[in-house]
Amino acid sequence: MTKPRKLVPLEQLVSTVRELQQDGRKVVFTNGCFDIIHPGHILYLTAARQLGDVLVVALNSDQSVRQLKGADRPVLGQEDRALVLAALEPVDYIVIFNTVRATPVIEAVRPDIYVKGGDYTVETLDAEERAALQECGAEIVILPKIEGHSTTSVIQQVRNGIAPK
Repeated sequence: MTKPRKLVPLEQLVSTVRELQQDGRKVVFTNGCFDIIHPGHILYLTAARQLGDVLVVALNSDQSVRQLKGADRPVLGQEDRALVLAALEPVDYIVIFNTVRATPVIEAVRPDIYVKGGDYTVETLDAEERAALQECGAEIVILPKIEGHSTTSVIQQVRNGIAPK
């Protein structure tokens, strides 16, 4: 499998983001596992992209997904998850990170806007991530929760043999 062109190393991403910001473009940043892409992800990423000019997705590595979600996750490996994300129109760049939290990536990229889904609030964001965002002056946007769509529920339906609605 060839590496998607949107998947870039952190150093290259930082350089690209600096150039984009110098040209006056707003860089939107989000992060997550994106294990099994479902309609909630599509709606979320589309809404995030509409907040700026470029959407960067920091993707948890397989190792960090296991730390966050347990030994039976991810369902799809990081290269497969990156390939699926790269096929989505709203996504401009993807970077894979190995830490549980995206703090080091946030500190390096210094986005203009940081987006999370409605299952978070500014107060429930990881304190280190929130501090890094505040330090770089990023606007924090919490998008409304998209009910009825979660990777955990999709996995549970598959395990229980329940047909999707």
